Amino acid sequence: MPRVLLIEDDPSIREGVALGLRRRGHDVRAAETGEAGLAQLAGFRPELVLLDLMLPGINGVQVCTRIRETSQVPIIMLTARGDDFDIVVGLEAGADDYIVKPARTEVIEARIRAVLRRLTEPAGRPDIEHHGELAVDRAGLTVSKKGERVALAPSEIKLLLHLSTSPEQVFSRQQLLEYVWEHSYHADARLVDACVRRLRNKIEDVPGSPRYIQTVRGFGYRFGPL
Repeated sequence: MPRVLLIEDDPSIREGVALGLRRRGHDVRAAETGEAGLAQLAGFRPELVLLDLMLPGINGVQVCTRIRETSQVPIIMLTARGDDFDIVVGLEAGADDYIVKPARTEVIEARIRAVLRRLTEPAGRPDIEHHGELAVDRAGLTVSKKGERVALAPSEIKLLLHLSTSPEQVFSRQQLLEYVWEHSYHADARLVDACVRRLRNKIEDVPGSPRYIQTVRGFGYRFGPL
């Protein structure tokens, strides 16, 4: 089971989530502040981070930003209901998903599994596809632009892989939520929009005039035409 770093200042939530995940076989390290969590990051090398948004000192958004400076480890934000602005800022900072507190252990476990599944891609297509200046390695789950590796978070690579599978096909936000985030219900389209913006900032020459990830107003997104 994956190693999980839990950064949460509320002791009851921190202890409850940690205990629930340990009972399911996870190796869990817990920290009550952003500073403590960042200090544990390098030594523990978690496979996923559960990160509370409302932390004392360095808040969750700042922690997320710092993690993304050196790592593409999957990050799931923990947020109280109604923190709409912070959710958007957290997603823009590089979080892959979010969970509204309080949440049952089975819900958290399901989200963890869904995020980690984004690190695998079914076989059956050419290992490396070339789209203009982009080289997409489906086997290695890497993307290069002009020969330079582009660091992508799990949700970003899964989104790009899915869109590039069917160039020019328009996918609605709900379709992308169901495939990339595995949210089968009518979920929050902000997950998709924030991920698209992050992806454009990394692969587009001019993010405001995208060549690869194009908006089809009123419908959703498509890949190309180049």
